[in-house]
Amino acid sequence: MAGQDDADRCVPDVPETTIPVFKRLCAPLGYATKRQLRAMGLRPGGQDPVAEVETRGPKNGLLYEIAKARLVRPMTLAKEFALDRAMAARQTCGTCRRRYFFVLPTSLKSCLECHDGTPADPSSYTAPPAPAAHRLAA
Repeated sequence: MAGQDDADRCVPDVPETTIPVFKRLCAPLGYATKRQLRAMGLRPGGQDPVAEVETRGPKNGLLYEIAKARLVRPMTLAKEFALDRAMAARQTCGTCRRRYFFVLPTSLKSCLECHDGTPADPSSYTAPPAPAAHRLAA
């Protein structure tokens, strides 16, 4: 019985399309990578990549049309606050509550001073917050 049961599920229904690949430093004008767009104050804005450019690494860089790019959304106070809270979670030791100026290793789950006693440079962290004072009616 021939039918849909005989169809190969690995073969795509729509033929795959390929995009052109350019050599390093040979991309045509009007195309830019995400980093280049960001330097211009732009973002891809939902468009699919139109070409690739060969890089020194294992992956090729994707190119987007500059004409279709959109402006980068401005940083709002709420976004900045959310990013600071996320970074604080990665920079604060769970044991001593010091916030360091760098991201702590996730494998240790604490700073080096709390983990193995290696003294920390006082200029590499901020003091832990003071405990909350009681504000009971007198």
